Amino acid sequence: MGRLFGTDGVRGVANADLTAELALGLSVAAAHVLAEVGTFEGHRPVAVVGRDPRASGEFLEAAVVAGLASAGVDVLRVGVLPTPAVAYLTGSLGADLGVMLSASHNPMPDNGIKFFARGGHKLADELEDRIEKTYRSHSSGEPWERPTGDGVGRVTVYDEGFDNYVAHLVGVLPNRLDGLKIVIDGAHGAAARVSPEAFARAGAEVITIGTEPDGLNINDGCGSTHLGLLRAAVVEHGADLGVAHDGDADRCLAVDGEGNEVDGDQILAVLALGMREAGVLRKNTVVATVMSNLGFKLAMEREGIDLVQSAVGDRYVLEEMKAHGYALGGEQSGHVIVLDHATTGDGTLTGLMLAARVATTGRTLADLVGVMERLPQILINVPDVDKSRVATSPELTTAVAEAERELGATGRVLLRPSGTEPLVRVMVEAADIEQARSVAERLADAVKSALG
Repeated sequence: MGRLFGTDGVRGVANADLTAELALGLSVAAAHVLAEVGTFEGHRPVAVVGRDPRASGEFLEAAVVAGLASAGVDVLRVGVLPTPAVAYLTGSLGADLGVMLSASHNPMPDNGIKFFARGGHKLADELEDRIEKTYRSHSSGEPWERPTGDGVGRVTVYDEGFDNYVAHLVGVLPNRLDGLKIVIDGAHGAAARVSPEAFARAGAEVITIGTEPDGLNINDGCGSTHLGLLRAAVVEHGADLGVAHDGDADRCLAVDGEGNEVDGDQILAVLALGMREAGVLRKNTVVATVMSNLGFKLAMEREGIDLVQSAVGDRYVLEEMKAHGYALGGEQSGHVIVLDHATTGDGTLTGLMLAARVATTGRTLADLVGVMERLPQILINVPDVDKSRVATSPELTTAVAEAERELGATGRVLLRPSGTEPLVRVMVEAADIEQARSVAERLADAVKSALG
């Protein structure tokens, strides 16, 4: 049996891979590991539980709440809020753990469970392993120690979470957004209410799309994975910029006033320069992943900013930042972490800070992102292959070596198994788009042949 936890919690098709029984059992196990129930006499552990608007989140939330309360944990239900809101509230309320139900940018039938430790921090692999081991030992027959009477957890609806989180976002901005017209695409997800409210309170004129979730339309043709609607809306309304979130709003992509996409690398570049100017870019360093565009690396070198690269996944960016005291990091996909104000990627905060940079400089977003030239990059997802053998296949090792010889110093190749989906990602960068496409397609065929 494979490991339950992937790079971003436990994820799968709701009611097939991710069942109510699994959600309940994992929550009890998390209570024992993270809240250490039964360890401290008289201590009433507290958990914050939130979700995105997926229909399956309703029954999964019920299972999680039942599991936590049955283990003796008091539960604060914050309802539909972004993942970073649950992380923030876990820390600000002094809770013992937080739980978020979401499959992020995945399609509606999927869902996931993500746990946060005290302070609102993502879990290290060791903690996830302990939760999984605890869950498996009890699901195979070992009985739980269950409180009774007044020892069971109590469940409270915590409506104040929305206002507390929005106030936090607006309160950490370096300047207001008065005079800016901004289009927000909420992906019919967890940020559908939060993001427009935060931008409006910060002074922007807000136009919304993708902000009418019905439980079934999350990420459906909108949000950070489908920017067409946002591009069109920005141009139609003559907006200064557009901001797009994914389903759980831990990421942000943008569109400039001309309708051009602004990815996570470009956002990082703009924020890095602004933070250095403000004297808050600690150690003059930004953290990115090995998937970041080569153009980002060259831009940081030219601007005299140090770049540290981590493995793919915002958790690994965060680990690098925390280990060395860096203030800014992120991914090309739009996960951006500003560690002074958030413990995880926060799409709404990222969008606000990007807009604040536009407002304070008086420059257009297109002008600001001109600090870096994005080199042609082709990404091909290869599904239905054995992703566990990417690093050990001799056939793939040979194919990659041949591709790297062809590209020389003007490009690079990266093959990696997805941490959240059953596929292998093939990424090729080159100075010429056609060369990048040709090499990527050849490598994708090699992946199918070697791992299919």
